[in-house]
Amino acid sequence: MVAVDELGDWAGRRVFITGHMGFKGSWLCALLSRLGAETTGFGFDHRPRLLYPQLRLQNHLSVEGDVNDYRALQAAMATAAPEVIVHLAAQPLVLASFDNPVSTFETNIIGTVKVLEAVRRVRSVKAVLIVTSDKVYRNEEHVWAYRETDTLGGADPYSASKAAAELVVASMASSFFADGQKGMATVRAGNVIGGGDWADDRLLPDAARAFETGQPLVLRNPDAVRPWQHVLDPLTGYLVLANHLVNESTSRFGCWNFGPSGDNAATVRDVAKAFATNWGAGAIVKDAEPRCGTRKETHFLTVDSTRARHLLGWRPRWDAKEAVRRAAVWYRRCADGEDAALLVADDIESFLAAAP
Repeated sequence: MVAVDELGDWAGRRVFITGHMGFKGSWLCALLSRLGAETTGFGFDHRPRLLYPQLRLQNHLSVEGDVNDYRALQAAMATAAPEVIVHLAAQPLVLASFDNPVSTFETNIIGTVKVLEAVRRVRSVKAVLIVTSDKVYRNEEHVWAYRETDTLGGADPYSASKAAAELVVASMASSFFADGQKGMATVRAGNVIGGGDWADDRLLPDAARAFETGQPLVLRNPDAVRPWQHVLDPLTGYLVLANHLVNESTSRFGCWNFGPSGDNAATVRDVAKAFATNWGAGAIVKDAEPRCGTRKETHFLTVDSTRARHLLGWRPRWDAKEAVRRAAVWYRRCADGEDAALLVADDIESFLAAAP
């Protein structure tokens, strides 16, 4: 178990986060604010319902921009003079990638190239984390977890774009960062859950929207198995890794899985039912009617995090049951009018205080 002090000393450390307005970006900004870091967020998100604007973050600057706008990106990064870069900006949804493949490839691949090109010109940077996905692995429908050495692939545009981003990072690291002055790694997490995610076509946001309005949650792929984890678990893994990159050596180059233990993999149906139970009265879950032509999604997907556990000492703090419970309570309390910033702060304090 990673103790708070093992996350590293983040007080006053300058961190530049792309995609800071997204779900993981919002929680990362809140976590770093709690740890005393000075953060600059670069990105944009104009959806009407977002967690980020509700957080009232301290020691944080938000810069609106697109990672595909290289001049704006490089200028913002140079002004921030960060020690650590966390690149989260992406088109993050599998189903949306079918509707918008060009913008998915452009943002997830070319956007990553532009981030790394900007990093080359900012001397203060010591560590770079590129966040990809557990879906970078070629889908073999294995019943065992994927390791970092398994073959990359991707049948859908989202997965392919993230696998390609992995190749981009490996190429740029070898071509331009081999001198060891800047540590660099890609990080691959499982299905992250927690309060404040309002993206379309994700299980828990879909459930919260349905239950808020008294509608049943209809599951499109109920038997799919995923590695469920609370968003704070991989985020703390990222910080542990970044701290190693800053303070130790380039031996931490490479790719890293940050997923839950194998017994935390569960079907969509089981997670949905657990969420409904924790939500309370009026929460109904049912399977969708089978349809022809449904877009294919991976049936079985889990990742092996042995490398992070053994070399970094990272362990998940909350199992899948607790992660689902926490998320359901968060969404229900939010629906009842409680302050999202306080709900996030409560979860962060509980997480950091979790017993080893």
